[in-house]
Order: sequence, then C-alpha cells, then structure tokens
Amino acid sequence: MSTTDTGTKDGPFTWFHTLGRNGKRAFVGAFGGFGLDAYDYQVLPLGLFAITAYFGISNAQAGLLNTVTLVVSALGGAIAGVLADRVGRVRTLMITVITYAVFTVLCGFATSYETLLVFRALQGLGFGGEWAAGAILVAEYCKPRYRGRTVAFIQSSWAVGWGLSVVVYTLVFSFVPQDFAWRVLFWTGAIPAILVFYVRRNVKDAPRAEKSLHTSPRKGDFRAVFRGPLGRTTLFASLLATGVQGGYYTLAGWVPTFLRTERGLSVVGTGGYLALLISGAFAGYVTGGYLTDRLGRKRTFTLFAVLSAILIVLFTQIPSGANWLILLVTFPLGFTTSAIFSGFGSFLAELYPTDLRGTGQGFTYNFGRAVGALFPTLVGFLAAGMGVGGAMVFGAVAYGLAVVALLGLPETKGVELA
Repeated sequence: MSTTDTGTKDGPFTWFHTLGRNGKRAFVGAFGGFGLDAYDYQVLPLGLFAITAYFGISNAQAGLLNTVTLVVSALGGAIAGVLADRVGRVRTLMITVITYAVFTVLCGFATSYETLLVFRALQGLGFGGEWAAGAILVAEYCKPRYRGRTVAFIQSSWAVGWGLSVVVYTLVFSFVPQDFAWRVLFWTGAIPAILVFYVRRNVKDAPRAEKSLHTSPRKGDFRAVFRGPLGRTTLFASLLATGVQGGYYTLAGWVPTFLRTERGLSVVGTGGYLALLISGAFAGYVTGGYLTDRLGRKRTFTLFAVLSAILIVLFTQIPSGANWLILLVTFPLGFTTSAIFSGFGSFLAELYPTDLRGTGQGFTYNFGRAVGALFPTLVGFLAAGMGVGGAMVFGAVAYGLAVVALLGLPETKGVELA
C-alpha cells in the first residue's frame, strides 16, 4: 500500500472511506439506481427470442426494439442532465428510476409489437437519465486521486443488475411457458421503484452542486455546452461515447440470440455463458477504475478499445462445433468491453464545470447511446445475409471510432472539479 497526502494508508477501499457519511449514502443510491437500470434494460435482450416468436417479427424489427430504447435514451439523458443542473442530482435520480421502472412493467402488458415498441421507447427516457444523475452525484463527493475508481464501482453495478436479470431469466423461462415468460420478466422490472424510498430519505447533493443551484446564472443552459472550447469537448466526447457504446450494445443486444440460434445453446446453457461474460464484466469495471487513476483516462480508454475490437471478432468467428473456444474468450470479452466504461463517469465530470456538468455529461454519454444504437439495428439487417455472428463483427468498427475521438480530448487525471 502507498501513503496518501494526509499520511493515511492508501488501501484498496480507501476511496470509499474518504467519501464521508453523505458521500457513502450517495454511493449506495447511485449504485442501486444504475444496477437496477441495467436489470430493466437487459430483460429485453434476454427475452428477445421469445418476443420474436410471439409477435412473428423479423430480426430487423427485433433489433429496432433495442435501438429505439437507446435512441430515446439520448433525449432522456439530455433532459435529465439539464434537470440535474437545475433541480439537483438527487431529485433527478428519483425521477429517472421511477420512469424506467413504470414503463418496463408496462412492456409486459403489450398486446402488439407496435405497443411494445412505444413502451420500450418511453422506458428509454428513464434509462438514459439515471446514469448521468447518479455518476455526477458521486463524482462530486470524490477526492481527485480516487475519482476514477470510485465512479468505476458505480459502473460495476451494471454487471450486478445484468447478473440478477440472467438469474431471474433462467428461473422464469425454466418454469413458465415461453409465450408468457417474457411478460413475467418485464413485470419484475417493478423492483427498482423500491430504491426511490431510500434515495428520498437518505441521499443529498454535494455542497458544491447545492450551491450552484442557487448561485449560477447559467445552470442547465443546454446551448452553453456547444459554445467556445466546450463545443469541441462536447463533439469529441460524444464521438467517444458513440464508439464505446456502439460496440457494447452490439454485444448486449445480440449475444443471447447468437448463443441460442447459431451456437445451439439451451436456456440454461445460454445462462452459463452469460454468467461468465458478466463475471468478466464486473472484474473489468473494477479493474478499469484503478487503471484509470494510475494510467490516466485516455490511455485506459485506448487500451481497452483495442482489446475489445480484437475479442469481439474472435468471439463471433470461432468455427461451429467449437463452443469450448467461445467459453475461453467469454470472460476476457466481458472484462475488456466493460473496463472501458470505468473511466466515463470521472472523465466526463472532469471535462465540464459544476453548473453545466449534468447537461454536458447527460448529453454526450446519451448521444453516444443513441448513435451507438444504430449498430444493433445494422446487425439485425445484415444478419439475414451474414448470420448474426458475422454481422456482429461491425461492433469492432465502433471501438476504432472511440480511439480516433480521444485525439481531440485532453487528459484530466487528478484535476479538481471546477
């Protein structure tokens, strides 16, 4: 262990102890919010093969269900970012959690493909906004030397929520008929609403953000993030988010279908592979946070973008009948494609001043979701001629875009929040 500037031992969880009482409560609220956000998002990819069969839709239409969620999430993220700067991080966090929980449940009552598409789009409003509010809330309680790893642990909750959704999926689809099981899976999306009671009673905005609500004349000014030097930052940060999320959502949206249809795995077999992928994801989120603080934000992004591009090609192009090779690649794939997200919360927070932090972070991250969402749709259209595995290779192209975007952004390791 190293020693901090204050003379205390710098252990693996020193970052948590430095948050203080209110910071720890904010961490719990944001961790739960993002984990359950992941849960509500993942129930669609997990039930997609059953939904496709139930409504008799094509792969392209199935891909559109994922895409519309992510596209609308850009609007939700932009709105939530502005709200976070205008009414506070905590209030915005509660609004977004309630929104995605309600519309996930309504998806289970859909009577047609079109109805499901509308409900899933509206779910995207909350899905897009939660991360922006939660990540900023915690980042503003962090000391600079620990910000990368602290916010990375928030990001790791995605793997926790994803893992929970796989457990529930495996149970539901093992005991409930397929044509009804997907509805039950959506109905379990009501769970996140419970978190709101904790957040309402225990979580507060950081003093810096609270002060900005009452003193800043430009708080939440959406146009301000496109002016002057901030305009260049917003452009390249949006491209970075597009590349990273384009690659990730290609995997998240199509891996369950790929394993079921092209690798011939059962529900339980698919769950086993996904468990390995998720284990790698959790390890990646945590490890990536420490590397972000040690190597810097840009070097860490570049390292994991290159590795993710290589592994997604390996994962999808392994010859038929060699599923054991896929098993070997699964953990590293989950590790690298998740570790690259670890730096987002700290990096984006450091690129914007307090009164525009929610607005800038909410827009750039969720713009990336919206444009990156075109990749799962592209896979759906190309799958008819190339197969799902062949089409998924285009996810590697997205990671190349992320590397290019980093050329236009500064290194922010260790900076104090403005």
